[in-house]
Amino acid sequence: MKYLEEFRDLKLSQRLSGKIKEVAGREKIRLMEVCGTHTMAIHKFGIKSLLPENIRLISGPGCPVCVTPNEYMDRAISLSFAPGVLVTSFGDMLRVPGSTRSLEQARAQGGKVRMVYSPMDALQLARDNPGIKVVFLAVGFETTSPTIAATLAQAERHGFKNFFVLIGHKLVPPAMKALVANKKVAVDGFICPAHVSTIIGTRPYKFLADDYRIPCVVAGFEPIDILQGILMLVEMIKNKKPEVKNQYLRVATESGNEKAQEILARTFEPEDSNWRGLGTIPQSGYRLKPGFSGRDAQKMIAVEVEPTREHRGCKCGEVLQGLIEPCQCPLYANSCTPEKPIGPCMVSSEGTCAAYYKYVGVET
Repeated sequence: MKYLEEFRDLKLSQRLSGKIKEVAGREKIRLMEVCGTHTMAIHKFGIKSLLPENIRLISGPGCPVCVTPNEYMDRAISLSFAPGVLVTSFGDMLRVPGSTRSLEQARAQGGKVRMVYSPMDALQLARDNPGIKVVFLAVGFETTSPTIAATLAQAERHGFKNFFVLIGHKLVPPAMKALVANKKVAVDGFICPAHVSTIIGTRPYKFLADDYRIPCVVAGFEPIDILQGILMLVEMIKNKKPEVKNQYLRVATESGNEKAQEILARTFEPEDSNWRGLGTIPQSGYRLKPGFSGRDAQKMIAVEVEPTREHRGCKCGEVLQGLIEPCQCPLYANSCTPEKPIGPCMVSSEGTCAAYYKYVGVET
């Protein structure tokens, strides 16, 4: 397939692998990918096997489903049981465990939950069912938040008063700042998320190079993309010249998608947000601006939410910070599997535990 085979060329991958080994020498280097799609691609294509032993790839909090805390899921589940309320969501959210159950389990117990493929599908449900309140679970990074903003604009334009969102959006650069501020997370360079960077551009990562002397590369998701990104990082680390570089030139730019940024600025404003494993990070989430506050399900639909608790033994928080690998969690591949997940990292298609289970297996 054109524009795909070129990025999966085996001989070029081997040459890049050799160049990385040559430039790195024997220095121990720790690189973190901050995108769940990168995590899946790294395992799918066996990228780690192409690298010398002194270069370690670490998976960070790049899965928006995984970093969504239990308190959010508990509220969504409570909303599903509220009279006259229908909760809508992308499919991967349905199996994420809350404190005592998932949305999928809540639906089996009488909760009103519907899977949709886009927020516009949820808006259509609101249009077709004016007698019920339709709540869409707005979870994701900067990649998906513009679609939520556009849907809210449509709801306002057409006067659909029964459409609401439960905001759970997260912003990636503040989380990266929290990671480098944590002395336990020793990272020499970042592979920055490509999808997010198409929206926000490469400029928002500049503080990492300027203030923390940590190089960053925005890289695509194919094997050649990732290996080129790693080589660029290793060269900057060895030369002690940290910058923000863009390997993903065919899509990402320095300024990003300015139209998407405009609609985000009209709809949302940053606020402090709670991340699973990382805690509350300043200005790392969104809230609706006053003009859209009547669409906020948390404010407009009163429900009683059970006390939040974490699952005993689950190490998703440590996995999301790159402090441990999935196999170091006592539940991994034992009581926690894709069929019966205990933590969200085993549920999502971008989850680190799910990637390990699928491509590395039980024996690690």
